[in-house]
Amino acid sequence: MLDQQPIPASAGTGATDAATYEKTYAASLADPDAFWREKSRRVNWVKRPTKIKNTSFAPGNVSIKWFEDGTLNVAANCIDRHVVRNGSRTAIIWEPDDPNEPARHITYAELLEQVCRLSIVLKDHGVQKGDRVVIYMPMIPEAAYAMLACARIGAIHSVVFGGFSPDALANRINDCDAKVVITSDYAPRGGKRTPLKSNTDAALLHVPHDVQVLVVRRTRDQVSWYDHRDFDLLAEMEQKPPYCLYAEMGPRTRSSSSTPPARPASPRAWSTPRRATSSTPPTRTRSAST
Repeated sequence: MLDQQPIPASAGTGATDAATYEKTYAASLADPDAFWREKSRRVNWVKRPTKIKNTSFAPGNVSIKWFEDGTLNVAANCIDRHVVRNGSRTAIIWEPDDPNEPARHITYAELLEQVCRLSIVLKDHGVQKGDRVVIYMPMIPEAAYAMLACARIGAIHSVVFGGFSPDALANRINDCDAKVVITSDYAPRGGKRTPLKSNTDAALLHVPHDVQVLVVRRTRDQVSWYDHRDFDLLAEMEQKPPYCLYAEMGPRTRSSSSTPPARPASPRAWSTPRRATSSTPPTRTRSAST
């Protein structure tokens, strides 16, 4: 369980003045461990770190480690900690592309429920800690649910821009060896519709390994459907319980997949291409513990 540490009063605002900034900066230099130990109280930990900063800048031996013996869950910090006191407050305001479609205000409690349901769907489709999930979606609430669900169960998500071509999508699926792609039937925007499901179908023709596709039926218009591979995400979420335990993540967390990934997948939360417009970009992964 998360250590429900009260957020310090100093974290109440990001506003500062020049004098306060200089004082804060001086404190960070005078005693870095004490300074960052205090800052770490802004995060809820499963296991609070005792090692704060462990760095070396020696030539040939550069090493930078932060909070290396601590464990936490990013999604729980984003949602669960706020549900305790602010479950009825709005977490997400979604404005649709169509002005005739009503906006949606999603509370923290509702967000937790949807993220947990999607987390269980991912688990039921074989996604385990350290596995990769590609998110190829329009700007809809389910995109946020998907990212947070991956973080909740310890999977690594890679968000692919909805305007990318099938070839670019295939490159990203292959690059991270994704087990699941989450997409939508179409992405309406500015009077036009991008056929995300069709693009995914075309991309998977160039992916040699098996991939399952979870589809948000955004418009419910007809799309190609492959029963052995494609699944209605919202329909599956409706059948799942509203709570899912979160994974404890830390620098030494390892993938539980039967097939090891091409890259070390341990402390990663998400994966992003270094050059977003490149068709075959090198990929950078981000730590789940930072």
